[in-house]
Amino acid sequence: MARVLRVLTQLMGWACVMIGLFHVALGNAAIPGAGSAGTTVDSWGRFMGASFAGYGLAWLWAARQSPIPARAVRWLAGVFLLGGVGRLLSLAVHGWPQWFQIALAVIEIILPPVFFWLADAEERALHSDPESGIPRGGAMRTRTRT
Repeated sequence: MARVLRVLTQLMGWACVMIGLFHVALGNAAIPGAGSAGTTVDSWGRFMGASFAGYGLAWLWAARQSPIPARAVRWLAGVFLLGGVGRLLSLAVHGWPQWFQIALAVIEIILPPVFFWLADAEERALHSDPESGIPRGGAMRTRTRT
């Protein structure tokens, strides 16, 4: 389970960074079904793309820790779930969006519980077997004062 958590955390991070940069670069053209939403929405979309890229970097930071911090995974997954809830709220208020947005909403509702379930997999593995072989590369360093 620890390996699954590490792979999913890295995949989530890289996907969010790439999607965010895609939105920064393309603006309205990056949003399926949006057409020409105007300059205000384009500006907002590019800003949110940068924010989403930063969110992806937070996932990648978590993936580089050893063990991956369960608390960070739960917070990041909670933010992702909140985005899915926002999509459901939009659906309730405005109706069905373009099909790709529906697919994203499904991912944003289904994936967070998986992360909540896996969040402490590396921490549990480390506590049950200190020689568990959890990757140490990129681990958070601690300083000792002399």
